[in-house]
Amino acid sequence: MLVAAAADLAPLEAPLAQAFARVGGGKVRFVLGASGLLTRQIEQGAPYDVFLSANEEFVTELVRGGKLLPGSVRVYAHGGLGLWSPGGAFRTLPDLLAPRVLHVALPNPTHAPYGAAARQLLRSQGLWSRLEPKLVYGENVRQALQYAQSGNAEAVITAWSLLLRLPGAVLLPDSAHPPIHHAAGVVRGTPHERAARRFLDFLTSEAGRRILADNGLTPAQ
Repeated sequence: MLVAAAADLAPLEAPLAQAFARVGGGKVRFVLGASGLLTRQIEQGAPYDVFLSANEEFVTELVRGGKLLPGSVRVYAHGGLGLWSPGGAFRTLPDLLAPRVLHVALPNPTHAPYGAAARQLLRSQGLWSRLEPKLVYGENVRQALQYAQSGNAEAVITAWSLLLRLPGAVLLPDSAHPPIHHAAGVVRGTPHERAARRFLDFLTSEAGRRILADNGLTPAQ
């Protein structure tokens, strides 16, 4: 079974696949990417069985277009944003205004929900226009982090699920940006519909919710 998954789920790929296999669910393979780009691929007929989006609107869009089975759709988690810099040099968003910060990495707001949320967060703090000249965009949350890890940016604002185990990472307040609702659905026409539905049931089960919580996501109620 092939799962198209938002890139912030990278740390959950192995735990979810292994746990699902242990309960007899079968083999799962993940393709990770920006939710907006995965949405376009599904619209064009990519052979995915399940879509795990970091944005509820993309799932709604695919349901309207007849690409996902409406009865399978559910919000399964909520995400958060974090700030990270090598050595924990920068701990707050205003710290990024320092002259020695030449570049700040963000996921591309056009197709990465975490990038759109980061942009809104910076605007709400009155920092967007001042930081915009420093911003460099990764195609997804993982690429944005790689910019900072490689030294091509002094700091990164990206998905908390990618940062929570990195020394110096700071969880940013979620009250200043729209909620990041993770939603899922079964792709219409999949030959593995039964397995796909079982996977989504597992994702929202106690075991699945524990994996989500252990990796920086808040399971949906």
